Amino acid sequence: MTFGQYMVLFLQVIIITFFLPIAFFYLLRTFGKIDSIMLSDLSHRKIPLVLHICLLSVLIQKSITADLFPSLHYFFMGGIISAAVAFLLLYTKIKASIHMIGISALTVFAIGLSLKNELNTVSLVAFLVVLNGLVASSRLVMKAHTNKELLIGFLCGVLPQVGLLYYWL
Repeated sequence: MTFGQYMVLFLQVIIITFFLPIAFFYLLRTFGKIDSIMLSDLSHRKIPLVLHICLLSVLIQKSITADLFPSLHYFFMGGIISAAVAFLLLYTKIKASIHMIGISALTVFAIGLSLKNELNTVSLVAFLVVLNGLVASSRLVMKAHTNKELLIGFLCGVLPQVGLLYYWL
């Protein structure tokens, strides 16, 4: 792939994982489907999680295919699984920390990349582990989650990524 193709891919990822979710947030807030960015009400989390699953599905079907980018493909596939688990947990009245899902999944992905490419990324992994702690601490300080919700979020992020490592390592 050329540099231009990588830039187009990067823009697609940014648009689908950042700009569209922000636009959907304001749209949902305008229509009264969510009340704040905190999504403290369990029912308010359902639509954003389904939208997230749909957006990631489009991304891995159209841009980040397993034959072109296996590492990223399975990373985003793990993200879909994590979001689906978090969505299903809502029906049992269990709230998983979406922040912890994201940072813990990224940590496992970084570890997987370092194993696959045989790189020494100890400082990056250590930074991400500290970031996991900071994210968890901030969610507790803001009273957005309990310890149980943080642990559930952590496991929802880690387990799918670990399970999918086999397919791209």
